Amino acid sequence: MTVLLAYSRNPEGDAALDAALAEALRRETDAVVVNVTPAAADAGAPFSEEQSLDAVSARFAAVDVPVSVRQLPAHPDAADTILEVAAELRPEVIVIGLRRRSRVGKFVLGSTTQQLLLEVDCPVLAVKAPTG
Repeated sequence: MTVLLAYSRNPEGDAALDAALAEALRRETDAVVVNVTPAAADAGAPFSEEQSLDAVSARFAAVDVPVSVRQLPAHPDAADTILEVAAELRPEVIVIGLRRRSRVGKFVLGSTTQQLLLEVDCPVLAVKAPTG
Protein backbone atom coordinates (compact mmCIF):
# COMPACT_ATOMS: atom_id res chain seq x y z
CA MET A 1 0.00 0.00 0.00
CA THR A 2 0.97 3.64 -0.17
CA VAL A 3 1.73 6.50 2.19
CA LEU A 4 0.09 9.67 0.88
CA LEU A 5 1.76 12.93 1.88
CA ALA A 6 -0.17 16.17 1.46
CA TYR A 7 2.80 18.53 1.17
CA SER A 8 3.10 22.29 1.39
CA ARG A 9 6.38 24.16 1.46
CA ASN A 10 6.28 25.41 5.07
CA PRO A 11 7.45 24.18 8.50
CA GLU A 12 4.31 22.05 8.93
CA GLY A 13 4.84 20.50 5.50
CA ASP A 14 8.45 19.71 6.34
CA ALA A 15 7.37 18.05 9.60
CA ALA A 16 4.81 16.01 7.64
CA LEU A 17 7.55 15.06 5.15
CA ASP A 18 9.71 13.70 7.97
CA ALA A 19 6.76 11.71 9.33
CA ALA A 20 5.82 10.37 5.88
CA LEU A 21 9.39 9.19 5.32
CA ALA A 22 9.33 7.38 8.66
CA GLU A 23 5.92 5.83 7.89
CA ALA A 24 6.98 4.62 4.45
CA LEU A 25 10.10 3.03 5.91
CA ARG A 26 8.20 1.47 8.81
CA ARG A 27 5.48 0.11 6.53
CA GLU A 28 7.98 -0.87 3.80
CA THR A 29 5.92 0.81 1.12
CA ASP A 30 6.07 3.55 -1.47
CA ALA A 31 4.88 7.13 -1.14
CA VAL A 32 2.89 9.61 -3.18
CA VAL A 33 3.39 13.30 -2.54
CA VAL A 34 0.47 15.58 -3.41
CA ASN A 35 1.13 19.29 -3.69
CA VAL A 36 -1.71 21.63 -4.57
CA THR A 37 -0.12 24.71 -6.13
CA PRO A 38 -0.97 27.85 -4.17
CA ALA A 39 -3.46 30.13 -5.92
CA ALA A 40 -1.02 33.04 -5.70
CA ALA A 41 2.64 32.21 -6.20
CA ASP A 42 4.92 33.24 -3.35
CA ALA A 43 7.13 35.73 -5.20
CA GLY A 44 9.51 36.07 -2.24
CA ALA A 45 10.33 32.36 -2.04
CA PRO A 46 14.00 31.52 -2.73
CA PHE A 47 13.08 28.31 -4.61
CA SER A 48 10.39 27.49 -7.11
CA GLU A 49 7.72 24.94 -6.20
CA GLU A 50 9.33 22.52 -8.68
CA GLN A 51 12.74 22.88 -6.99
CA SER A 52 11.15 22.25 -3.60
CA LEU A 53 9.37 19.14 -4.88
CA ASP A 54 12.61 17.90 -6.44
CA ALA A 55 14.18 18.23 -2.98
CA VAL A 56 11.25 16.29 -1.47
CA SER A 57 11.74 13.50 -4.04
CA ALA A 58 15.45 13.44 -3.24
CA ARG A 59 14.70 12.91 0.47
CA PHE A 60 12.70 9.77 -0.36
CA ALA A 61 15.32 8.57 -2.86
CA ALA A 62 18.06 8.97 -0.23
CA VAL A 63 16.40 6.26 1.88
CA ASP A 64 15.35 4.09 -1.09
CA VAL A 65 11.62 4.76 -0.79
CA PRO A 66 9.90 4.79 -4.20
CA VAL A 67 7.99 8.06 -4.59
CA SER A 68 5.85 9.80 -7.13
CA VAL A 69 4.98 13.47 -6.95
CA ARG A 70 1.73 14.97 -8.13
CA GLN A 71 1.79 18.72 -8.41
CA LEU A 72 -1.81 19.66 -8.95
CA PRO A 73 -3.14 23.01 -10.17
CA ALA A 74 -4.51 25.59 -7.77
CA HIS A 75 -7.98 24.75 -6.53
CA PRO A 76 -10.24 26.73 -4.19
CA ASP A 77 -10.63 23.64 -2.01
CA ALA A 78 -7.35 21.76 -1.62
CA ALA A 79 -9.08 19.10 0.49
CA ASP A 80 -11.26 18.05 -2.45
CA THR A 81 -8.18 17.60 -4.61
CA ILE A 82 -6.42 15.53 -1.94
CA LEU A 83 -9.58 13.47 -1.38
CA GLU A 84 -9.75 12.67 -5.11
CA VAL A 85 -6.19 11.34 -5.06
CA ALA A 86 -6.92 9.38 -1.87
CA ALA A 87 -10.00 7.81 -3.47
CA GLU A 88 -7.91 6.78 -6.47
CA LEU A 89 -4.94 5.39 -4.53
CA ARG A 90 -6.63 4.08 -1.39
CA PRO A 91 -3.51 4.77 0.73
CA GLU A 92 -2.65 2.99 3.95
CA VAL A 93 -2.24 6.35 5.71
CA ILE A 94 -2.38 10.05 4.84
CA VAL A 95 0.19 12.36 6.43
CA ILE A 96 -0.56 16.07 6.78
CA GLY A 97 1.02 19.04 8.53
CA LEU A 98 -1.01 20.78 11.20
CA ARG A 99 -0.62 24.46 12.04
CA ARG A 100 -0.70 25.77 15.56
CA ARG A 101 -3.84 27.76 16.19
CA SER A 102 -4.90 30.72 18.30
CA ARG A 103 -7.79 30.35 20.75
CA VAL A 104 -10.22 31.30 18.00
CA GLY A 105 -8.43 29.04 15.53
CA LYS A 106 -8.80 26.13 17.92
CA PHE A 107 -12.56 26.57 17.73
CA VAL A 108 -12.48 25.98 13.99
CA LEU A 109 -9.85 23.49 12.85
CA GLY A 110 -8.34 24.32 9.47
CA SER A 111 -10.93 23.55 6.83
CA THR A 112 -8.61 21.32 4.77
CA THR A 113 -7.53 19.34 7.82
CA GLN A 114 -11.06 19.05 9.13
CA GLN A 115 -12.44 17.88 5.81
CA LEU A 116 -9.71 15.26 5.41
CA LEU A 117 -10.21 13.95 8.94
CA LEU A 118 -13.94 13.64 8.42
CA GLU A 119 -14.05 12.22 4.90
CA VAL A 120 -11.16 9.80 4.33
CA ASP A 121 -11.50 6.08 4.95
CA CYS A 122 -7.96 5.54 6.21
CA PRO A 123 -5.91 6.76 9.17
CA VAL A 124 -4.64 10.34 9.05
CA LEU A 125 -1.38 11.25 10.74
CA ALA A 126 -1.47 14.98 11.57
CA VAL A 127 1.97 16.36 12.43
CA LYS A 128 2.88 19.70 14.05
CA ALA A 129 6.09 21.55 13.25
CA PRO A 130 8.63 21.74 16.05
CA THR A 131 8.41 24.89 18.16
CA GLY A 132 11.23 27.35 18.26
